[in-house]
Amino acid sequence: MGIRERLSGNEAVAFAMKQINPDVMGAYPITPSTEIPQYFSAYVDNGEVDTEFIPVESEHSAMSTCIGAQAAGARAISATSSCGLALMTEMMYVAASDRLPITLAVCCRALSGPININNDHSDAMAVKDAGWLMLFAETNQEAYDNYLQAMRIAEAVSLPIMICQDGFITSHAIENIELVEDDKVKSFVGEYHPSHPMVGGKSPVAVGPYATPVYYMESKRLQAQAMMDAHDVILQVGKEFGEMTGRTYSLIEEYRMEDAECAIVIIGSSAGTAKEAVNELREAGKKVGLIKIRSFRPFPAKEIAQALSKVKAFAVMDKAESFNAHCGPVFAETSAALYANRCLNPIGISYIYGLGGRDVRVESIQHVFEELEEIARTKEAGETYRYLDLRQ
Repeated sequence: MGIRERLSGNEAVAFAMKQINPDVMGAYPITPSTEIPQYFSAYVDNGEVDTEFIPVESEHSAMSTCIGAQAAGARAISATSSCGLALMTEMMYVAASDRLPITLAVCCRALSGPININNDHSDAMAVKDAGWLMLFAETNQEAYDNYLQAMRIAEAVSLPIMICQDGFITSHAIENIELVEDDKVKSFVGEYHPSHPMVGGKSPVAVGPYATPVYYMESKRLQAQAMMDAHDVILQVGKEFGEMTGRTYSLIEEYRMEDAECAIVIIGSSAGTAKEAVNELREAGKKVGLIKIRSFRPFPAKEIAQALSKVKAFAVMDKAESFNAHCGPVFAETSAALYANRCLNPIGISYIYGLGGRDVRVESIQHVFEELEEIARTKEAGETYRYLDLRQ
C-alpha cells in the first residue's frame, strides 16, 4: 500500500530524489525549478542522503558537473527551467554523445523574450534534438512516477533523460499523491553499475575524445539506435512499475478513443483540461477522444499512427512555437509519424496555445473539437496553422 501525501510537483520530485539517493547533484536555481534543489539540499543537510551537493555558478556549470560525475561512474542529477535549460544546451549535446545517463528534472517555462516566468514548452522543445530521452507529466503523481522510472530507462540505453512537468501548474500546485515505500524504490531503481566508467572498473575509457570523420557518423548512428531501443525499455519499465504500484505507464495514453471521429493530441498538464472537455462532449453524444503523449523522445510514431488511424480529423495542441511558418513542433512530429506509417486519411490541423502561461479552458478545447467536427463533415481543413484564444 502506498503512502498518501499532499505535495507540489517540485516537492514530489525532490522526494523521489531523496528515495533514490543519487551520488552527485549539480545545482543552480532558476524559477520555477528552484524548489527542487532547495528541498533536496535540506535532505542533504539533515543527513537523509549521501549525495554530494555541488552549488555552482551557472546552469552550464551544473550540467558540466553532472557530466564529470556521471563519466566517473556516479549517478548525477540536476534541475532547471527556461533560460537555464538554454544555457545548458551546449553541454546537453555532450552528455548525450558521451552516453551518460544523467537525470534532469525540468519545470517547463517560457523562454525569453519578452521575459516571462510562466509555463509553456518552448524550453523543452528547444532541446528536443539534443539526444535526450524526454518524458512529460500531466499531474504531480506522474512527475513523481516518471522520476522513479527515469534512471532505469536511461541507464538501460546509456542516454540522459529529462523528466518534464509544467512550471507552476504542477511544480507549485499541491495535489494528493501516492508515494512508494523507500525499500520498494531502492529495489526498483537498483544500483548503478556503468560498463565503462572513466575511472576505476576493469576497462576505464577516455570520455569525449575528438572524433574524426572516420568515426563521428558511426557514433551518431549508435546514439540513434539507443533512442530507438528506449521504446521497448520504457514499456518494460512502465509495466514493472505498474506491477509494483498499480499505475502502469506506456508512451502515450489514449483517452476515450475507442470510437472517436475527432481527436486532440496534447502534452503535459493541459491534458487534464482536455479530458474534461472530452467528457462533457461525450455526454452530449459527440464521438471525440484524446491522445496524451508521455514520451516525446523517443517519439511514439507507430502508437500515434495507430491511435489516429480511424479518426476523421485531429488537432495537435502545441504549447510552443517552431517559427517555421506552418506548424508547431509536436504537429510536425505527428504528421511525419502518420506519413511514415501510411496513415494518410485523417485531416490534421496545428494549434498553438498557452504561450507564456496563457490559460486554456475547457471551453477553449471544446471550440477546437467544434472546428474538427466541421472539418470532418466538409473534408476541408481550411487554415491548418492556427492560434487558440489569441486576443485580437
